[in-house]
Amino acid sequence: CWLPGTRACPPGPNPTTKPFPTDCATLLCSFLLQYLQYVTSAVWKYPSSQPHIIFILVDDQGFRDVGYHGSEIKTPTLDRLAAQGVKLENYYVQPLCSPSRSQLMTGRYQIHTGLQHSIIRATQPNCLPLENVTLPQKLKQAGYSTHMIGKWHLGFYKRGCLPTQRGFDTFFGSLLGSGDYYSHYKCEAPGICGYDLYEGEEAAWEQDRGLYSTVMFTRKAIRILARHNPRKQPLFLYLAYQAVHSPLQVPARYLERYKGIPNLHRRKYAAMVSCLDEAIHNLTLALKRYGYYDNTVIVYSSDNGGQPFAGGSNWPLRGSKATYWEGGIRAVGFVHSPLLVNKGTKCHSLVHITDWFPTLITLGEGTLDEDLNLDGYDVWEAISEGHPSPRQDILHNIDPIYIKAKNGSWKAGYGLWNTAIQAAIRVGHWKLLTGVPGYSDWVPPQTFSNQRLTNRWHNERVHWDRGKSVWLFNITADPYERVDLSQRYPHIVKKMLVRLVQYNKTAVPVRYPSKDLRSNPQYNGGVWGPWYKDEREEKPRLGRAQESQQK
Repeated sequence: CWLPGTRACPPGPNPTTKPFPTDCATLLCSFLLQYLQYVTSAVWKYPSSQPHIIFILVDDQGFRDVGYHGSEIKTPTLDRLAAQGVKLENYYVQPLCSPSRSQLMTGRYQIHTGLQHSIIRATQPNCLPLENVTLPQKLKQAGYSTHMIGKWHLGFYKRGCLPTQRGFDTFFGSLLGSGDYYSHYKCEAPGICGYDLYEGEEAAWEQDRGLYSTVMFTRKAIRILARHNPRKQPLFLYLAYQAVHSPLQVPARYLERYKGIPNLHRRKYAAMVSCLDEAIHNLTLALKRYGYYDNTVIVYSSDNGGQPFAGGSNWPLRGSKATYWEGGIRAVGFVHSPLLVNKGTKCHSLVHITDWFPTLITLGEGTLDEDLNLDGYDVWEAISEGHPSPRQDILHNIDPIYIKAKNGSWKAGYGLWNTAIQAAIRVGHWKLLTGVPGYSDWVPPQTFSNQRLTNRWHNERVHWDRGKSVWLFNITADPYERVDLSQRYPHIVKKMLVRLVQYNKTAVPVRYPSKDLRSNPQYNGGVWGPWYKDEREEKPRLGRAQESQQK
C-alpha cells in the first residue's frame, strides 16, 4: 500500500508522502498476520534443515564380506543402500574396536587421547578421557535428541565414563567388547564373569528376553523411531551392532541359506551377516514408515577388518583385524541419503573414521570450536558432490608400547626413527609401516574348505618379510601390498619417517593401566559395571611438553 496506484492508499500525486491511513494499517496488519500463520505452519512442518543422522557401526565385518565386494554372502539390503548412495572405496578405520570407536566419538587420533595401545579392557580402570568432547555432546548442543544402542567398548570403570554421561540421552546395549549374543554374559578370565546388558546406567535384567542381540538392538532402535517426532526435533541414533564379532552365534534359520559352505566358521559367519542385513532392512522400513527417511543421512561402517580365524574375509587385501595391513584398516563403508547430490556413485577420495566427527556436526549445524584440536576433516562435499577430499594423509597409529620388532633400530630408520616401534602412516599414495604390523598373509575366502586355517598352506603365503622392520607401498598402484618399495625409494622412506616424528611430538602419554581386582562382577551383583567409587573428576593428563614445563 506504500506504492502509487495501490487501492488501499489515498489518492494524490505522491501517496507515499501522505500520512499512513488507518485502513492501510489494518490491511498491513492483516497481511502480516496471514504471513506469520504461513511461516508458523511451515516451521512446524519443516522445523529446520538439520537432517536426522543414523550411524550404523558393525563389528569385525571384513572388506570382502558384503555382496558388492564380490562376496558369496548375500547382502541385498546393504547392496541396494550402497548402490543408491555413495560407496566409500578408499575408507579407513582402526584395526581394533576401542581405537575406532574413540576416533569416531572424538574426531581425534589415538595419540591425542592416550589410547594408542590395544583396546580398553573390562578389568582396567580406563575409559575415553573425560576431557574429550564427544560427537553426541556436540550434536546435543545443536538441538539433537541423541540415542545409542549396542556396543560401547569405551570404558566404564566409573559412572562418568558411561554413554549417558558422554552425550547420549538414552543407552541400551553392552559395555564390553564382546559377549554371548543370547545370555549377554562375558568371562574375561576364569572366575571373572558377569552380565553385560544395560538400559541407561542400570543392568537391563527386565529387558532381557533371551533375544539374539542383532534382533533385540534393531527392535529397540525401531521403538525409538516410533516414539520420537521427526518433525519437531532432529534425531541422532548411533546403532553399534555386536554382529559379526565372535562368538559365532546365529538363529538356525539363517544357517539354512549357507548349507553349501563346508567350513563351519565361514558358514556361521555368513549367516550372521545375513541376519544383520535383514535387520538393516527392517530399520530402513521404519525410517520410511515414521517419516524420517526423506531428511535422513545413514552412514554404514565396519569398525575394523575381518578376522579369518573367525570366518571373516578381507580378500584380496593383505592381513586381518588387529594388523596395520590394508585388511585390518580398510573398511566396508557407504553413505545413503536422499540429501546426497550425486547418488549411485563411488567415492575414491581418502576418508578416515575421524572425519565423521566434523562432517556430521557440520551437517547438523553444530559448532566446531578451535580448541577441539581435531584430526578429522569435513568430507561431506567429497562424498556428496565428488569434490576432492581435504584429507591428504592418515596417521594410522604410533604405539610406543608395542616394540616387538627384533630387527628394528634407529639405524634402520636412518637415525630419524626407531623402527622397532609399531607405527603406520599414509601420505598421498604412499604408506609406510614400521615395527611388527601384524599377521601378514593374504587369506582367500574359506568357503570351500573345512580345514582349520592354521593347518592350511596356500600359494599366497610368503616369508620374504621376516627380519624386516620397514615397509613402503604405493597403495594406489598396489592396494594389495605385494611390492615393498622401501629399498627402491629411500628418500620417500625418510620423508615419511619425518612425518612420523612430527606426529609423535604431539602425542600424549599412553593410558593402559593394570588390572583392578575391584572390577570383578562378583563384587558388583554379578554385573559388569562401574566399580570406581570416587566420583571426583580425574585431573586431565598432561602432554609431554606440559610435563617438562612443570618440571
